[in-house]
Amino acid sequence: MEIREVTPGPYRATKLWNEVTKYFRAEMPRRKHRQHFKKYQNCFTAAEAIDWLHQLLRNNSNFGPEVTRKQTIQLLRKFLKNHVIEDIKGRWGSENLDDNHHLYRFPSTSPVRILPRQHLLSENTDNTTKQTESIFKLPHYSRRTPQKYAFRECQSPFQEWSANFWNCLVLCPPSLQTILGIPSLEEILHPALVEPRYIMYNMTNTSKRGVVLLHDKSEDLPHWVLSAMKCLANWPRSNDMSQPTYMGFERDVFKTVADYFLSLPEPLLTFQFYELFINILDLLQPHSERVAVEALQICCLLIPPPNRRKLQLLMRMISRMSENVDMPRLHDEMGTKSLMIQTFSRCILCCEEEVDLDELFVKRLVSFLMDHHQEILEVPTYLLAAVQDHIETLRKACMAPEFAIFPTYSYCKRITSQEFDEQKIYTSQAAIAELLENIIKDRKLSLKDKKKKLKQFQKEYPQIYRNRFPTTESEAILFEDKPTIKQPMLNLRKPKFRTMRN
Repeated sequence: MEIREVTPGPYRATKLWNEVTKYFRAEMPRRKHRQHFKKYQNCFTAAEAIDWLHQLLRNNSNFGPEVTRKQTIQLLRKFLKNHVIEDIKGRWGSENLDDNHHLYRFPSTSPVRILPRQHLLSENTDNTTKQTESIFKLPHYSRRTPQKYAFRECQSPFQEWSANFWNCLVLCPPSLQTILGIPSLEEILHPALVEPRYIMYNMTNTSKRGVVLLHDKSEDLPHWVLSAMKCLANWPRSNDMSQPTYMGFERDVFKTVADYFLSLPEPLLTFQFYELFINILDLLQPHSERVAVEALQICCLLIPPPNRRKLQLLMRMISRMSENVDMPRLHDEMGTKSLMIQTFSRCILCCEEEVDLDELFVKRLVSFLMDHHQEILEVPTYLLAAVQDHIETLRKACMAPEFAIFPTYSYCKRITSQEFDEQKIYTSQAAIAELLENIIKDRKLSLKDKKKKLKQFQKEYPQIYRNRFPTTESEAILFEDKPTIKQPMLNLRKPKFRTMRN
């Protein structure tokens, strides 16, 4: 029995997990051990498992000789947490495994992870496999609500805006599908996940250095984080911060930056693109670095613009810090580059539900990003040219007489932040005014309920209500109110009686 080579494709991490766990259970040497005057059969010490598994991973093509002993310990901790192994007393579910002589054994059942049903069906598995429910959740695809960036909507005669960008990703040389060496790109990237506005924004709204510029400053890094990052990137020459006045100042600044990125709700490459980036990892070999750079170039355009800007600034900072010989030691046991990878890996790429072997993959990718970030995070000119040519072709096609009934396919034009705010206010007010009309025209509402709703609307939006009913007479017409005529009050004064006397 041997670990098969796991080729790129969907759910690669899960397949690799199953291969390693099955081989580990089958081949890991077990023997009799004595501990605390007791004998235990078919078990092994933590140190024995670390030695054996470390050698296995280093000699396997799925991992390579760069796997460290520390990473092997982390993997064994995952094994203990997921009940691949248990301690000699049957305890598991924690990550308390260290390089020592504590005894461990295998449980009676093997926790092989079942791939999602749709993927199993595509590989023509038998009916019994179809009925098996997944015991672990992989990242699910969710269509995000597009953020409002300052662009006018593009009008397509066939409403193919998303499809056009999808075609460019699939067909433009070099094709992402060809780069990854997979039969279909939809196996790892569903077209619904491709947000055209993100791609166009990331390609056209950049500074001279290629960093994304955000119109909405609230989505940018806070000023204090930017200042701290500039201080570390330019150490010891900093323009925004004064020189340190105490020992360990640079460590405190680094901790400030790290705490901010660790507090982000999701990684910068987003949960939904986890499988996509995982499939690029097999390209990170010396003979295929150029191909990996081209693949990452395209994939990094898919993330939201605020994420891309944060990623660009973060990679610039940690790369400069790693290359800076004047940077003081920030960790007692780790070098600067190792510390950067250890600290920021999960801030850059991670899955929503924790996938085992995550560190082994992600750290390789982050290390590669650090070494090639300038090229990876620049806009690929061939893609921009291909998109523009495609749009021009559609525009000319729409000018033909048979398509005269359709609007022309126009290129997105950028507008100012002031224009965007004005459009936002106008659109909101128009929607509220439409709501008022719906209340007025609703025949199902009783007169009492309608008056109640209108009174509440008048309280919330007095100006819009005043525009609709400028006078009390216009409001009275709506309810067909007729002025009530008050009845004359009875004269209750006592009548005066004249006496008979003259």
